[in-house]
Amino acid sequence: MPLPKISEARELSDEQLAEEIVAVKRQLFQLRLQKATRQLEKPHQFRHARHRLAQLLTVEGERKRLASQPAKEQE
Repeated sequence: MPLPKISEARELSDEQLAEEIVAVKRQLFQLRLQKATRQLEKPHQFRHARHRLAQLLTVEGERKRLASQPAKEQE
């Protein structure tokens, strides 16, 4: 299973992006819980989830910076 592409994250709306961030954080919590109880079967899922979360947070940060940039130019 290949790592997700950042272009997929950029296509999401702001609401979808926020929902996806919450979902990935929840998934990471579940993976940590499975690891602690020795029920984790696919340890590579950690890498995929962390990678996806980083992508989503990057896109969110880019959008916030772009939203605040015109306000600074007007001053």
